[in-house]
Amino acid sequence: MLELNPTPPAAPSGDLIKDSTEATFMVDVVEASKTVPVIVDFWAPWCGPCRQLTPAIEAAVTAAGGAVRLVKINVDENPAIAQQLRVQSLPTVYAFWQGQPIDGFQGALPGSEIKTFIDKTIEASGGQADGGLGEALETAEGMLDEGAAADAASVFAAVLDEDPQSAPAYGGLARAHLALGQIDEAAQVLLSVPADLEAAAEIEAARAQVALARQAEDARPVGELRAAVESNPDDMQARLDLAQALYASGDAEAAVDALLESFRRDREWNDGAAKAQLFTIFEALKPNDPVALNGRRKLSSIIFS
Repeated sequence: MLELNPTPPAAPSGDLIKDSTEATFMVDVVEASKTVPVIVDFWAPWCGPCRQLTPAIEAAVTAAGGAVRLVKINVDENPAIAQQLRVQSLPTVYAFWQGQPIDGFQGALPGSEIKTFIDKTIEASGGQADGGLGEALETAEGMLDEGAAADAASVFAAVLDEDPQSAPAYGGLARAHLALGQIDEAAQVLLSVPADLEAAAEIEAARAQVALARQAEDARPVGELRAAVESNPDDMQARLDLAQALYASGDAEAAVDALLESFRRDREWNDGAAKAQLFTIFEALKPNDPVALNGRRKLSSIIFS
């Protein structure tokens, strides 16, 4: 369940929920509403009903999974917008679509009526009233790619509220936590995955990324490990450590190349540790990632040469 706070919290990073000003209103609301409906919440710090309404709208927008966005306007700091849109009492809420207000209400509403208002707004834009879980997952993935991991986590969690059997949502939520540096939280998400989803590709990929993140915590400096390998090319542990450090530094391709060389030199060392590490990286990367595709091809070439 999404927890409602007693006062309007700061907007999360990204575009799902944000504060706007007179200078950015055209971009945040008018232009943005040409592709996705935008709810505009006019509020003020002294407004008691606003403190009740704003968190409820934020929760409903988050639960919609990206099918609608929320922009908050502090009328004390941005009076011109309020005057232009004839805001006469607070709170006032407008729904924008295609650059124009299409609906609105005044005063604090109960949660059920807020959801109905948002559902009508989404339907008016041609979307699905339930938020469209597939579309929500795509939106969350886009947020994650753009660096808005906190927003992505909120959407993935909202999808799981609607569909507790969504492997992509579990995997996405774990990856969002990893992007936020929350390794333990990511691992906890994977522990909550239903047994019948354990073998899903999205879960295996997230599990591999958690394992690599754990390794990165203890990774030694790349330069130090390169020197160790150069001074003793047969030091297989140093080679494995170098590959882990390279991946931790963001150079997956170099990590794969280092592991392929280790496998070529001694494929049986440490019960096939180099090959196991390669498969961990392959699982962590997207299936169509060139590093994974080329790495698998080169590994097969070595095995069957």
